[in-house]
Amino acid sequence: MLKIILKGHDNYYGIGDVVRMFYGPCRELRSENAVICDCGPDLVIKSTAHDDGELPINRQVKRDLYKTISELTDKEFPWGSLTGIRPTIVAREEGFEPEALSRKYFVRQDKAKLACETAKYEYDLARKGQEGLNVYVGVPMCPGRCEYCSFIAEDATRHLDRLPQYADALIKEMNCIKPFITKVPVSIYMGGGTPTVFGDEDFRRVATCIKDCFKSGAETEFTVEAGRPDTITQDKLEAMREAGVQRICINPQTMRDETLMNLHRGHSSEDTVRAFEMAREAGFEVINMDLIAGLKYETADDFLYSLREVLKLEPENVTIHTLYRKRRASMTREDVMNSEGRGDIDEALAQAYDELYKRGYAPYYLYRQKDTESGLENTGFCKNNTACVYNVAMMSETCDVLSVGAGGMSKRYFGEGRFERCPCVKDISTYMRFAEEMAERKINFFDLRPRAPK
Repeated sequence: MLKIILKGHDNYYGIGDVVRMFYGPCRELRSENAVICDCGPDLVIKSTAHDDGELPINRQVKRDLYKTISELTDKEFPWGSLTGIRPTIVAREEGFEPEALSRKYFVRQDKAKLACETAKYEYDLARKGQEGLNVYVGVPMCPGRCEYCSFIAEDATRHLDRLPQYADALIKEMNCIKPFITKVPVSIYMGGGTPTVFGDEDFRRVATCIKDCFKSGAETEFTVEAGRPDTITQDKLEAMREAGVQRICINPQTMRDETLMNLHRGHSSEDTVRAFEMAREAGFEVINMDLIAGLKYETADDFLYSLREVLKLEPENVTIHTLYRKRRASMTREDVMNSEGRGDIDEALAQAYDELYKRGYAPYYLYRQKDTESGLENTGFCKNNTACVYNVAMMSETCDVLSVGAGGMSKRYFGEGRFERCPCVKDISTYMRFAEEMAERKINFFDLRPRAPK
């Protein structure tokens, strides 16, 4: 059993993150000022705070522990002691200098360069996102549940009768908010789940309502995360265009049919190509495609095959996620973290980035998650200045986001680093009963009602 004793600080969370990287799950034992890892070696380590004038204490103790365990295990991770979701924040703090990330946090040179390059792009996009309101419309339903997913999505194959009711609830909430929207939003993002799981008529009703209620216009970036290619129809594409949608996501995750079947995706690689061609014919000039590196049923070469197949279609955006363990997914932590026999996912990701760079793509947003294959990251690439403002605004702590729909999280920035969050109920049945109350909650949260003159 590994025991880390904290002295002079209480950064249990950060210490636990470092331990988890090397040894797996751990627990806090605050009565003894310790973090315990039952599957670690029989060892006691003291994590002592000291002021060396270089890093804040919470980061310093993480760095020191990372260095100690790295030397004990002769093991290193690409992002060093940076365990947070957004390493680009640290890159910005360090003046976009890769050398500073490598020296202070033991970040590998290629990742330090990636973080700094992405941080510069993110910074400009975040400033655009700060210019006004960003809107998220959530549809937490899918035509099935992928093996790696833990989303709150309802299995629409068993609840198809609820989709029209959910559309009604969304429309009700948006119409309640409509009178208080006075400016054109910076961005609108219809996400999920799979928003295109609606039938054609219900999808059109919701898309039209979004445009009307939030005054979507030429100045608004309007994105629909179509996601599953098997849910995309000609009528839905036409409805999107009529509603002012300029961007669409068509996410294969892999282009190998055997993997798609094992993941319960419910579509083929041919369906992906067909949906992409339909979207192009419908007039969409910005299409994003998601891929997952490190899938349980694939090798590193399989992932690179999928990337090359996707690049043949020439999408404007490509987002590469590294497989990570989600709490409620059917995939276990062992499925995710034990990549034996799958090849070098780290090296495959480096090759993928190199191919994207050579084709004119640039990284514009980046984030990380716990229990990720090889401690890697998720990165969004774009070409020809087609980056998605909403993707950055959603992650930024300085942009306002108004979320409608079950499970949405609104956030409001007050300046000087202060922001607050306002959740919407997650349960779909509850949301459908209380859509008007959810709208009222957000009207009050954003203080949208005009003030009476004194």
